[in-house]
Amino acid sequence: MKAQIALLPGDGIGPEVTAQGERVLTAIARKYGHQFSFQSLPMGGNAIDSHGTPLPDETLAACRASDAILLGAVGGPKWDDPNAKTRPEAGLLKIRKELGLFANLRPIAPSRHLLAASPLKPEIVSGTDILFVRELTGGLYFGASGRRPHPSGEEAFSTMTYSTGEIERVVRLSAEAARKRRKRLTMVDKANVLEASRLWRSVSARLMATEFPDIAYDVVLVDSMAMHLISRPRDFDVVVTENMFGDILTDEGSMITGSMGLLPSASLGTPGPGLYEPIHGSAPDIAGKGIANPLATILAAALLLRHSLNLETEAAAIEQAVDAVLAAGHRTKDIAAGGPSIGTVAMGDAVLSALGA
Repeated sequence: MKAQIALLPGDGIGPEVTAQGERVLTAIARKYGHQFSFQSLPMGGNAIDSHGTPLPDETLAACRASDAILLGAVGGPKWDDPNAKTRPEAGLLKIRKELGLFANLRPIAPSRHLLAASPLKPEIVSGTDILFVRELTGGLYFGASGRRPHPSGEEAFSTMTYSTGEIERVVRLSAEAARKRRKRLTMVDKANVLEASRLWRSVSARLMATEFPDIAYDVVLVDSMAMHLISRPRDFDVVVTENMFGDILTDEGSMITGSMGLLPSASLGTPGPGLYEPIHGSAPDIAGKGIANPLATILAAALLLRHSLNLETEAAAIEQAVDAVLAAGHRTKDIAAGGPSIGTVAMGDAVLSALGA
């Protein structure tokens, strides 16, 4: 296979972990006879510095022309001024919208070798295997927002807006994923308060009854889900929810595994390329120190192979290599629990060795 992969290294530790993802993809191409070409492009704070915008037109055009996109992370204190004309995160929102990336898949399955790394008891997290599907281009993050005069000074507003079509497409994708897993789907909302959630509930119930009667379906309020996620995570299979709820719950869910440095994500839509990234941020406090955990980005590369290039064997090879590395006791600082640790490049080396590439 020939494939063009856009690299968006971003800010902070982004370039460090993306480099390891690229190394692994290059090794996979060599081992399995593919031809992957890579183009590194500016996005985020670095693009603000060089182009005055977090998502330059040429970056977006190159991403559109690619088969898949691998993103590091964006943002940092340098660009956090609330009065700034634009911020790195605006580039993320724009690329999702422009490429129609409406569904964010975040698998949460703790490694059997790292159960003690979670702040939760091993008997609670063991056996957990959740696929979160977060709607990515609607809701509060994309609704009307602004500020206006108020007798006390100012009034700020953000609007949660969803349409029937937006809900149907992400619930349908989630139900189809559940069919390939344990055939259980949970929809998370706040229908006791929010009108947008009430639409989610009615549309989802109709869709599941008419198109997916073979899937066990239930609904959970978001505040209850926040409790269940840390008390009985094994009870969930596929979980679908709106943008902001998904943003918050998946960060909470990352603690089931013990570190954000272990969790990849895939942002999918039609008909454009998928975007793959670790769920962690740019971690400016450790940028340049060579200690960042690259495994989430390497696992994101596996999702890229699976979902955008339909290379299941190659994707599974990466995941098995990561498992072997952890089984062998290799740890970066974030998962070492105070014990011996290795750096970013050394962890990449270990994965390449496990791949036999």
